[in-house]
Amino acid sequence: MWNDGKILTLDIDEVKLEGRCFGPAPDSAPTVVLLHEGLGSIALWRDFPEKLARVTGYGVFAFSRRGYGQSDPAILPRPLDYMTSEAVDALPKVLDAIGFRSGVLVGHSDGASIAAIYGGSVQDHRVRGLVLMAPHFFTEKVGLASIETARAAYETGELRARLGKYHKDVDNAFFGWADAWLDPAFKDWNIEEVIAYIRVPVLAIQGVDDQYGTRAQIEALETQSYNPVDVAMLADCGHGPHVEQPEKTLALLVDYLKRLDRIEAAKAETA
Repeated sequence: MWNDGKILTLDIDEVKLEGRCFGPAPDSAPTVVLLHEGLGSIALWRDFPEKLARVTGYGVFAFSRRGYGQSDPAILPRPLDYMTSEAVDALPKVLDAIGFRSGVLVGHSDGASIAAIYGGSVQDHRVRGLVLMAPHFFTEKVGLASIETARAAYETGELRARLGKYHKDVDNAFFGWADAWLDPAFKDWNIEEVIAYIRVPVLAIQGVDDQYGTRAQIEALETQSYNPVDVAMLADCGHGPHVEQPEKTLALLVDYLKRLDRIEAAKAETA
């Protein structure tokens, strides 16, 4: 199934998800699994997966969750715990489907929250580390206000047309995300409880000018984690570090993965 650079289709519980892989297959190298943001898809990672595979020697797998990209539409409205469902129900099946053996989850925004939930809720010794870019652990007024702005731009501006290039059912993608976050009950959404149960090293990356979350998200991770947490706050960067500061973000990931390799090598020597 693994075919470098090619689009593939996963059938997960009769739901078709698009995926794309780069670099070596999971049986010959560790794998980075990319989890996209709330309006993301494979295509919106741009050339980041290919570059990451090239400079690290890791395999890289990206997929569009249900409701995004060319994957099957989601059933709307999404439940307000949809990120937990993605982490504990859908993601384990995706990892098994690609033959995941060892590696790292790299998530952005919603995808970072899903990665954190997985790390703190699912006992999976194959996962060696987490990279959380602009994660959300709870709602903030600034983030909700930015989503309100995005909804207005979608309904009256050019955002719908722009996103339509990346999602085969753009209304399903947008309203599945925005309607959940802007539901009045979602203000109480909080997943901080998973932080204390994460048992692998974490790299957290956030833009100083992130319009969807403040440094309070990162501080929650730093203060509540019992495992190592490295933090990089990127200047001149908003919500998308891998898009706005791609070279710095790539360098951070390369350094992090090298450190994980050293940790694994040390474990092997003492085993």
